[in-house]
Amino acid sequence: MTSRAAPPLAEMLNTLVIEGHTDAHRSLLTPRGELVHGCADTLAEALAELPDGTRRVDLDMARVTFMDTAALEFLDVLGAYRDRRSMPVTATNWNGQPRRILELAGLDTTDPLRSAAECPEPDPPAPSAVALERAEKLHVLKEEVDQLRQAIASRPVIDQARGILMATHACTSEEAWHILRETSQLSNTKLRTVAAAVTASAETDGPPPPAEVRTALRTAVFRRRQD
Repeated sequence: MTSRAAPPLAEMLNTLVIEGHTDAHRSLLTPRGELVHGCADTLAEALAELPDGTRRVDLDMARVTFMDTAALEFLDVLGAYRDRRSMPVTATNWNGQPRRILELAGLDTTDPLRSAAECPEPDPPAPSAVALERAEKLHVLKEEVDQLRQAIASRPVIDQARGILMATHACTSEEAWHILRETSQLSNTKLRTVAAAVTASAETDGPPPPAEVRTALRTAVFRRRQD
């Protein structure tokens, strides 16, 4: 069983695919890709395809590489399915950026479907030295969260720019991503600014990118073709 979202440029961008199998009334689903716009519909299709005798559903999220706020709708669909069918449903093995987003949203990073009553009790107050270490880690985490907020805000325009580069230069999604990053580095321009310039230039009568971005973009495309 495989379900796949179909947003614009779905064949070119890193869309969500959900694979799975059922064994002894237990269905294991393995999402792969990104939890972005359309991911909830993909999940609903995958759940609708499960056999009637399914009594438990487990999602292994280890292969999800990115998610934005659309992932909350994904979790809502999963929780509604659990409540409607009155069966155990889990979503575990979150890693990397998706796990950070769960932390930002105040959800259980082990399984965001768990209720507060199911979560373990917090640790007792720590000694002062340990408390200082934790405070430092919290400061680092807050900085990472701020960076993630900026990344989430930039995601739509970056995806649009990737799609434009893929269509213009007949390259893959990964190659388009490397072109954007290299253009950003060569021109000493923020990645989001580069993506916005590429996107704007593709519009009817849109302004061309700044000279330094155009030069860096040509160099990045040329280098990618030589690889």
